[in-house]
Amino acid sequence: MAASHFKYFLFLVLVTLATLIVIPTTHAKLCPNYYNQVCPEALTIIKSVVQKAISRERRIGASLLRLHFHDCFVNGCDASVLLDDTPFFAGEKTAFPNNNSLRGYDVVDEIKAAVDKACKRPVISCADILAVAARDSVAILGGQKYWYPVLLGRRDARSTSWDAANKNLPPPFFSFSQLLGLFKGHGLNLKDLVVLSGAHTIGGTQCGVYRDRIYNDTNIDPTFAATLRNRCPKTGRDTILAPLDSTSNRFDNAYYTSLLFKKGLLHSDQELFKGSGSDSDKLVQLYSQNSYAFAADFGPSMIKMGNIKPLTGNNGEIRYNCRKINNF
Repeated sequence: MAASHFKYFLFLVLVTLATLIVIPTTHAKLCPNYYNQVCPEALTIIKSVVQKAISRERRIGASLLRLHFHDCFVNGCDASVLLDDTPFFAGEKTAFPNNNSLRGYDVVDEIKAAVDKACKRPVISCADILAVAARDSVAILGGQKYWYPVLLGRRDARSTSWDAANKNLPPPFFSFSQLLGLFKGHGLNLKDLVVLSGAHTIGGTQCGVYRDRIYNDTNIDPTFAATLRNRCPKTGRDTILAPLDSTSNRFDNAYYTSLLFKKGLLHSDQELFKGSGSDSDKLVQLYSQNSYAFAADFGPSMIKMGNIKPLTGNNGEIRYNCRKINNF
């Protein structure tokens, strides 16, 4: 066996073993082959739609990944983030971290229509669609080493919470201790924080989000800050985008390298590396040097996040339309 093939084989073995380790027994109803009997073509169809969407606009991969994050961090991975506001409730879409920021809802609608047509009925939950679309986006933009098995069997929430979204999603100005506290509150640890933050290797963010960082932070490369100030003035142009790292259309480990040189775009990103020799610093250094280590840890952390309070069994529902509860 060639050295490169052996290295990749070893990587797959490590991912599989890590996956088995992190699956909590309380969520045993979730499994990777959940739809094999009822609609075996479902995952292939989801990947196909995601591939087409990324071919149209590569940035949409980051948007689909972010939807899964923002869903799971608010009352669990239940597709509550997809619900439109109604006269009876204000949902997560219009919460401060999401309003005019989250996108990709139309692609989710496209996926839902395609799988329901192929399966001849609504059997795939919107929550599972988000989980699979996130994984496929990572693998398409990063390559096969970033692929990981997604556990399935989630059901969709019949409620959503504007307040919960405002309280549970980490803002860009959070300190390291605030970030770690929030992650621990969701059952995630320091490694999960550093690994999952690596999702910021794709996509971009708006001037209004990173403005404080480039004008007020001291833990930032001066030339990097000056370049960004030309793009993002002290007032105005709030929606002008800047890439989150130097290879924002490719899922890789460049995000961690940027932190080593004080070029994290968000204050919360740079909080992961301060050059103090902390455990967080060491993980950033490891992932900046070894993309296989990042890939091997990213999948298990995503699976762990995907296990945050899923609805299973008779809880929730399988929505006919991801934007509204059934019979509304």
